[in-house]
Amino acid sequence: MFGKYLVGIRSAFMLACLLVQVAQAVNKGAEHIENKSVEQKIEKHTEFVVENGKTIVLSTTMQNPKPIMFNKRAYQWVAHPSDTTKKIVILAIPYHTKPSIIALESGAKVEVVQGNYKKESIQVSQSKAKPNPKNQERIKRERDEANAIYSNYSQERLWDSAFVLPMQSKITSSYGNARVFNGEIRSYHSGTDFRAAIGTKIFASNRGKVVIAKERFLAGGSVVLDHGEGVFSMYYHCSEIKVKVGDIVEKGTLVALSGATGRVSGPHLHFGILVRGAQVDPLDFIAQVNGLFASN
Repeated sequence: MFGKYLVGIRSAFMLACLLVQVAQAVNKGAEHIENKSVEQKIEKHTEFVVENGKTIVLSTTMQNPKPIMFNKRAYQWVAHPSDTTKKIVILAIPYHTKPSIIALESGAKVEVVQGNYKKESIQVSQSKAKPNPKNQERIKRERDEANAIYSNYSQERLWDSAFVLPMQSKITSSYGNARVFNGEIRSYHSGTDFRAAIGTKIFASNRGKVVIAKERFLAGGSVVLDHGEGVFSMYYHCSEIKVKVGDIVEKGTLVALSGATGRVSGPHLHFGILVRGAQVDPLDFIAQVNGLFASN
């Protein structure tokens, strides 16, 4: 149907393009990824479709558009990174969002549909699968600390170019899979796992500020970058951290070495993206946001 953009279906095509481009990576293993996404221009009666756990980028030429209210949050329109005539809003759909309709000021609508996510079984040590009370307290403390950081993000956008992947490697586990630890469903996979032998270099996906650089119970060696305007990138299970809290790092900067720390079944890199408190598919996020640089 003319005017209806199937974001969830189109994401599969963009992901295939993205993975082909990773094989051509340069610049310390993290080349700029060619942009294949098209930003969604809001017009009257237009209907958009997006899966839970995915990202949709809307743009408008309106001078003072009203914030979009979704999931009890107000999403403000901000400057387009490469077109001064437009404003954008990056709408991150949390994984647990039920099918619903978001009405926009122009009369357009965004329909949230259920994504087709799989289940995967993982065997880990019993102490990691069912932490004792002391470790449960540690997990809660580390979660609360992280949530406080995520709610106090930089208001300034720290990036002005396309995002890149943190390494070139085979993907071993996709975003959104239900995680069955030692036979029991415990969570969903909030990021993308890359195969990585211990000591593989990990690079910053874009310019940002280091806000977490430490060992944690579940995530192991962790680096988190604040990219501004509520966008964070996460690099987990590292064996060695190369940055410290407060550092401003450029895109492609070496931030850590991969490892097998935290709750893991073997060495790999867990790469995640969080937007305004919602952990979304990082490969889809990159494809959607990088489209802002391809449309001009």
